[in-house]
Amino acid sequence: MSRAWVYIISKKLSAQELNALKEAGNAFVTSWTAHEQQLTAGFEIFKDRIIVVKVNEEVTGASGCSIDKLTRFIKDAEKQFNIELLNRLLVAYKNDNEVEVVHSSKIKELLSENKITENTSVYNTSILMQNELNDWEQPLKETWLNKYLVKSI
Repeated sequence: MSRAWVYIISKKLSAQELNALKEAGNAFVTSWTAHEQQLTAGFEIFKDRIIVVKVNEEVTGASGCSIDKLTRFIKDAEKQFNIELLNRLLVAYKNDNEVEVVHSSKIKELLSENKITENTSVYNTSILMQNELNDWEQPLKETWLNKYLVKSI
């Protein structure tokens, strides 16, 4: 079984910044340990806007201390690249073949302007397991954001 952590990147990064973030992420997972045991882990940036970190727990399980190390890495990346990664009010949605990121407070406005609809694919970033990445795209109407949809009486 493999665990996964997902972080939305709050703003677009330049190609150089993305490369530096990928290098830092790969360096982190290469040296990431739990109880001095090497973790079998991966780091990727999906469509330049979403970080996905995975650990194969069948080899070595992630522990509290190793998860703390991941959180420290993420906080350091926020400072280094002047981005937000831990803000759970950021929403990533599919726009054509790109990923757009907005604060959840903008969803109602985007709906009223018809820039997004109830069927717009939203990325579920609250996943815990790698296999959940197979269907992490969900229509907005099936997410917690459905509260912004106008309900007919």
